[in-house]
Amino acid sequence: MLELRPNCEMCDKDLPPHALDARICSYECTFCAVCVDVVLKNVCPNCAGGFVPRPIRPQQDRRTGVSLKHQKASTKRRSLKYSLEDIARQTDATKDIAPQDR
Repeated sequence: MLELRPNCEMCDKDLPPHALDARICSYECTFCAVCVDVVLKNVCPNCAGGFVPRPIRPQQDRRTGVSLKHQKASTKRRSLKYSLEDIARQTDATKDIAPQDR
């Protein structure tokens, strides 16, 4: 089950469970759409993978015991451990390689 992290790891924008602009990589690194598109150019600064929209977890039980009520979103905020210069180098070196070919 996805962790549903609460913030963009780059700009610290709040990304609640219902956020339509949350993006994740295959390791669940979480960023807002603006950071992914404008700054990161679809290159995760942590793993160099690509991003997809984060799914929305149902707020109400449509199946017994399956919803945000039972599987809560994470409250642990995260931030990048890389400098902007390091991120720019990796992004520039990777952005023209399709995610499936990285």
